[in-house]
Amino acid sequence: MANKIPRVPVREQDPAIRATNFEEVCYGYNREEAMLEASRCLNCKNPRCVAACPVNIRIPDFISALAQGYEAAAAAIIAEDSSLPSVCGRVCPQENQCEGQCILGIKGEPVAIGKLERYVGDWKIENGCGETPAIERNGHKVAVIGSGPSGLACASDLAKMGYEVKIFEALHEVGGVLTYGIPEFRLPKTRVVAKEVEAVKRLGVEIETDVIAGRTVTVDSLLDEEGYDAVFVGSGAGLPRFMGIEGENLNGVFSANEFLTRANLMRAYREDYDTPIFVGRKAVIVGGGNVAMDAVRTAKRLGAEATIVYRRSEAELPARVEEVHHAKQEGIEFRMLTNPTRILGDDKGRVRAINCVEMTLGEPDESGRRSPVVKEGSDFEIECDVVIMALGTSPNPLIASTTEGLETNRRGCIVATENGATSREGVFAGGDAVTGAATVILAMGAGRKAAVAIDEYVKSKK
Repeated sequence: MANKIPRVPVREQDPAIRATNFEEVCYGYNREEAMLEASRCLNCKNPRCVAACPVNIRIPDFISALAQGYEAAAAAIIAEDSSLPSVCGRVCPQENQCEGQCILGIKGEPVAIGKLERYVGDWKIENGCGETPAIERNGHKVAVIGSGPSGLACASDLAKMGYEVKIFEALHEVGGVLTYGIPEFRLPKTRVVAKEVEAVKRLGVEIETDVIAGRTVTVDSLLDEEGYDAVFVGSGAGLPRFMGIEGENLNGVFSANEFLTRANLMRAYREDYDTPIFVGRKAVIVGGGNVAMDAVRTAKRLGAEATIVYRRSEAELPARVEEVHHAKQEGIEFRMLTNPTRILGDDKGRVRAINCVEMTLGEPDESGRRSPVVKEGSDFEIECDVVIMALGTSPNPLIASTTEGLETNRRGCIVATENGATSREGVFAGGDAVTGAATVILAMGAGRKAAVAIDEYVKSKK
């Protein structure tokens, strides 16, 4: 029986070697491996994996096609619901979504849905699936602010519906967090992100870079002066958070957002790019999420002795298990149940150490995780010359502050319904701009829901 076949392992770069370069860690499946892994799928009558996917990809159907060697058919099935298969196959938390609901995972290992999606997405990039069919335009225009996963998903769906869509991107390259936030060794920019963006553009989506919404253009000007029927705000959450402790203004303290942007978008990891970036000899990264793992593994590759400091235990780490596993393989030190209290500097205003206290776990907090409690008299120092804060992000307030009638909550996130409708008529929003920092696939799901709502809104008005 298919479920007796063990999960096909994925080839990876040797940890000792990859910790010194920015080449992709995971090599993915070849055709033979992908077809064998696909053959493990039970093709359930009521596939729980589909319900657990934020964009509801018909997972058993694409896997069944792949198991028979029909990559083009598998790619076409995925394309019905996802415009970024090579991206999602690499960075989505499948273990908590589709794979987490796989029947095979109850007594064994689930089907490697993410790795199979990646294989199909990469196959499509390399081989194509024929010409993009001509789409009849409906005469209506929609503006999309932000070219991250929510913006790309919304734009591609609207383009397929016949809308003239234009994306406005603040930075000089397209992709949002896919480009500036996720490191090259997890998500190749030229080979994957740029190719996925090109597929969206082939649908007729226009993208203009170096446009700062709220300054270069406003939501009001797009609606009232430039003739757009609706606006989707998918501007992400790029405003970093800090702890508010003494010493955060010292030289050598960065947000993970700035650090990763310099390394990724500005290619500071390449010797032929003259981008300033400082990692020092010893870098401490504060946080336990995926961004913290990206930052600490980047610092390691740039030559620093890199350490994670996290106030809870390893069981509470919010980062993907795979990313933690890879970080440990690469020699990252984890200081669990440790919380910074202040950053110490030298007489030149540079970081020399971070003062921490040990923690114990008390009663669960509102999220259900056990709250960390300070262990009295446990102060100690960790020597370092760089501290990177990876404590989450919130949306930049610029768009909300320049858009009359656009409601936000206390965290600065745009208030929107499940379908993306905001308090301002004709304005929709989704992704991190609404939820705060979350996952790529959830942002895509929000973009797709908003596209449907925008279509309904425009039809109702016109």
